[in-house]
Amino acid sequence: MAITAKQVKELREMTGAGMMDCKKALTASEGDFDKAIEFLREKGLATAEKKAGRIAAEGIVKVIVSEDGKEAVAVEVNAETDFVAKNEKFQAYVSQVAEQALETDAADVDAFLAEPWKFDDTKTVKEALAAQIAVIGENMNIRRFEQVKEDAGLVSSYTHMGGKIGVLLDVETDVVNDAVKEMAKNICMQVAAMKPKYTDRSEVDQDYLKKEEEILAAAARNEKPDANDKIIMGMVKGRLNKELKDICLMDQVYVKAEDGKQPVGKYVAEVAKAAGAKIKIKKFVRMETGEGIEKKQEDFAAEVAAQMNK
Repeated sequence: MAITAKQVKELREMTGAGMMDCKKALTASEGDFDKAIEFLREKGLATAEKKAGRIAAEGIVKVIVSEDGKEAVAVEVNAETDFVAKNEKFQAYVSQVAEQALETDAADVDAFLAEPWKFDDTKTVKEALAAQIAVIGENMNIRRFEQVKEDAGLVSSYTHMGGKIGVLLDVETDVVNDAVKEMAKNICMQVAAMKPKYTDRSEVDQDYLKKEEEILAAAARNEKPDANDKIIMGMVKGRLNKELKDICLMDQVYVKAEDGKQPVGKYVAEVAKAAGAKIKIKKFVRMETGEGIEKKQEDFAAEVAAQMNK
């Protein structure tokens, strides 16, 4: 049977697939839309498999906070190129992933991918991802997500460079006013800029601290072989404190401090006192697009030569 342009247009609007793919699907299914959609889904999955070996290290981090400020999520979705990461279709898809991740009970990405896709319950999250891969034409990956919930306070967020970095901050407080919200936003920006590893010293692994003390003590004895134990331990304490000030958020120098010396912890205490509040920074989440992914170095000339020799 002849496939009309109107049918192709309707299928394209329903699936987001390309015009030629829609025409092929309708031809193969003899105009049956349900079978055509199934055809495209199967094709999307096949296309995704072919592209799965390609490294997806670009993309965006999306953060969403619920209207009441009590729940939030950060998700990282990767693509192969920065060009696609800036594409409106890709960004709209990532926003949908974040909306689903805000509500999910899944414990990890694998369980999340197996869930029904809330925007089309005929698909799983994995199948919806495969369909996007078919439409956009690059390998894509839902890499990670993390939820933050705080009933006794608020969750603040910050996004840097359009999704290059996303931050969530869990603030326990009995007062939620503009000053407290501004403080939370400022600390989110601190986390984005200064990349702490821990919220405070209580989170630092004791075995790590013990090992660091041993290393610093050995270094100090090499520098001052004639120094007594008291001097050596003083050197170790000073250097360990300096290291902890770099990696612990509450010990870091607050980047907006007028004197360039005020720690984040003191800044929080000042805001708490002024607001008559009890404030505790419980945790933070910091995601940076592509961190830890080894990017493939492409040799375009070699790739073209390889294709020609096939």
